[in-house]
Amino acid sequence: MSGSIKLGQFLKLAGLVEDGAEARIAIQSGDVTVNGVTETRRGHRLSDRDVVVVAHPSGEIGAVVEQPGPGR
Repeated sequence: MSGSIKLGQFLKLAGLVEDGAEARIAIQSGDVTVNGVTETRRGHRLSDRDVVVVAHPSGEIGAVVEQPGPGR
């Protein structure tokens, strides 16, 4: 799967968490969903257009995976 990204990496890159430690805790705590389904694997590979949401004490924040390609 060329160009795919792991969930833990995406959380950091998208600014949904501060660092890798926070990503690990959020994922293991069940606070992260991918396309509406709780995901507890930090190494889960994301696909283009996946919707990732993190539940924080202040509310939920999310981002959509957009893989680079022609016309982007």
